[in-house]
Amino acid sequence: MSSQRRPNIDLTTTCDCRAVRLAAKGEVVSMFLCSCRNCQCVTGTGHLSVVLFPLDGVRVEGTTKTHDRPAESGALFTRHFCPDCGTTLYARTSRAPTLCLLPAGLFAGQNDWFKPGQLLFARSHPAWDLVADHLPRHQTYRQEL
Repeated sequence: MSSQRRPNIDLTTTCDCRAVRLAAKGEVVSMFLCSCRNCQCVTGTGHLSVVLFPLDGVRVEGTTKTHDRPAESGALFTRHFCPDCGTTLYARTSRAPTLCLLPAGLFAGQNDWFKPGQLLFARSHPAWDLVADHLPRHQTYRQEL
């Protein structure tokens, strides 16, 4: 995550219908934007704001549903979401089994600490989705997380 300071968070949030509760406690590993086609589809916009976080610092209460798909890297990508309202709660990739990907927007109103350090999948980033020009851009995913 470059030279940026990694925030230490202790936050709790819920899905839109409040059926699932998620708590995240610990040091953020990385913060970035992803403009892959899947993130665009899931968010309905040009990118997803992602917090890479240690899996052992996340606690989920309530029932979630999952959707698995193969990622371009060859890894298995699994999205966990509320089966009632569809809110994405977190995702996992077999590339990094001890980490999870949290949508920064899930912590709306308590995410001032989020400062992305890069844009992934810049090759599919739409011009209408305005993203800070100073962010390093990678055409696909980075080899290292």
